Amino acid sequence: MQISKLDLGPSLLGESPLWDPDAATLFWVDTVRSMVRSYHPASGVEHSWSTPSWVGSIGLADKGRLILALRDGFHLLDLASAEITLLWRAEPPDARIRFNDGKMDRSGRFLCGSMGLHAEPLGVLHRLRPEGGTDRLVEGVRIANSLCFSPAGDVMYFADSLSRQILAFDYEPAGERVGPPRVFLDTEPLGSGPDGATVDAEGFLWVALVQVGRLARVSPRGTVEALIDLPVDLPSCPAFGGGDLDVLYVTSIKDSGSGRAVSQVPDGGALLAIEGLGVCGLPEARLRFASLKEST
Repeated sequence: MQISKLDLGPSLLGESPLWDPDAATLFWVDTVRSMVRSYHPASGVEHSWSTPSWVGSIGLADKGRLILALRDGFHLLDLASAEITLLWRAEPPDARIRFNDGKMDRSGRFLCGSMGLHAEPLGVLHRLRPEGGTDRLVEGVRIANSLCFSPAGDVMYFADSLSRQILAFDYEPAGERVGPPRVFLDTEPLGSGPDGATVDAEGFLWVALVQVGRLARVSPRGTVEALIDLPVDLPSCPAFGGGDLDVLYVTSIKDSGSGRAVSQVPDGGALLAIEGLGVCGLPEARLRFASLKEST
């Protein structure tokens, strides 16, 4: 196993790494700088796009676009023109809340959880509907994180970071039903609340232990199989990428802007690449647009 720090310049609040296999490009966000960033490993080319408000997470869309979870709702970013189009906005607006961790389910529906800016239990896990509304799947969330799906898409993982528990829900990949939550992993013994997470092709969950500078690999039964020490103290989210999806990219935090997370090491905010793990990830789904109505 080899852990490398990519020479890309730090993010203040790096989050939501996302590999696009068609473009062979890694995307991620710097939430505090209101910025989407990209890196093409084969050429070394970097790019960035500014957003009108803090951006919590991103997902793949079609036609050279990404879906953005901005502070107030979901938007589309056209990568060629940098044009941003509204899809859905939370109503009524609430200045105490912003959107945070988001992920596509295996059938191409975007889910994203919001959070209270001062960790109040005001957040909601939303699932975007094709007609433009949302399903409210979980309520009373303080800091939404760890959202990801089993390889078959029939289990959804989700956490309120302050609870120090990752929950598992039975999930219909192409249906509406979401089962009741059960505790999948208690991270209290690991010394940290859970941050971002992903699932590998073997069904193991990888989660950033943001308060202790580690990654954990967890079996589908909820058993911690491996812990990896990282050269950053505040890792935020992992995602598999590379041509064979065998590189694990990990974002990290330099200064979250809230005072809750400020790195104490020189490499805080760096993007890491971990190779030689012997496992690979799964391609992320793209947002379904068959009947999605785009707002203006």
